[in-house]
Amino acid sequence: MFHSARIKLTAWYLLIIMLISISFSVAMYEILTSELNRVERRQRSRIERGIFRIPIGYDDAPFPYIDPVLITETKNRLRDILIVIDFGILGSSAVAGYVLAGRTLKPIREMVDEQNRFISDASHELRTPLTSLKSEIEVNLRDPKLSLADSKALLKSNLEEVNNLEGLSDNLIKITQFGKGNDQLIFTSVSLVQIIKEAFIKINGLAKNKNITIENNIKEYSVYGNKSPLVELFVIFLDNAIKYSPEKTKINLSDKKTDGYISIQIADQGAGISKEDLPHLFDRFYRTDKSRTKTDVSGYGLGLSIAKQIVEQHHGSIKVESKINLGTTFVIQLPIKPSGFSQLTPIHL
Repeated sequence: MFHSARIKLTAWYLLIIMLISISFSVAMYEILTSELNRVERRQRSRIERGIFRIPIGYDDAPFPYIDPVLITETKNRLRDILIVIDFGILGSSAVAGYVLAGRTLKPIREMVDEQNRFISDASHELRTPLTSLKSEIEVNLRDPKLSLADSKALLKSNLEEVNNLEGLSDNLIKITQFGKGNDQLIFTSVSLVQIIKEAFIKINGLAKNKNITIENNIKEYSVYGNKSPLVELFVIFLDNAIKYSPEKTKINLSDKKTDGYISIQIADQGAGISKEDLPHLFDRFYRTDKSRTKTDVSGYGLGLSIAKQIVEQHHGSIKVESKINLGTTFVIQLPIKPSGFSQLTPIHL
């Protein structure tokens, strides 16, 4: 599809360039031939009026005259030169147009490929729980001895799958919303302490279930952004830290202020992330190998991808440091004010 589009775009480039080139050549030819004709008429007029006189002592000098053949040859030579130049422009424009068309279509192709991968992955993730639901229902419907207890167990299992589907649907909506950019967001100076406090409220139950202590050392700093997605950002990171941390461990939050931005550090004592997984950590639907992390964590691998989009919306950056069996540390950099936007580095691992 994109190859044919590239050829068509190159053809359009060539058409436009050649129209301009041919129009310019025709105009140049008309102007130059008109000038030659004007000079020829002027010289002939001067000769006919006897303005040219043979100087004394140059009686043997040839009498000046206009050679029509020479004028014609000059016009033809001029035409041929312009045609050669046009063909040269045509050839170079074909190469340049093909390269330029490729560069023009490259970001579009990458976007379409990304959308296709997203649709494919989302369809696969949606199909898995739906298949599970269908299989359980079909098996139980064929059972003539299905008891009330079995029916309740089936409904409970189906409800879990429905909740999983609801969570996946919510995350897909968030990815779409946060992927639109920050044109719809109103950025102001927001208290970091207040953001963390609201995030704590949402993940406090998860931490208590695993007896995990969250040490909050966040200072009273402000960052420049939109409160709602920033709360979602820290909910994602704290939820991720809790899920991948053993029971009765600690999660430490700290921050520091440097030129133009605040660095927030979230460190856990979990299983860590392998070097093979780090480059893919923010990919959609990517999940680490359970055998490596030694944890059975539910989810669809969308949380960190959403977090990445939120940080990009706020012109921030993320740094990840992890060691197997020693834990993982995420460092999120957020600007203090609008002027800090240009000072921040992109997301990296």
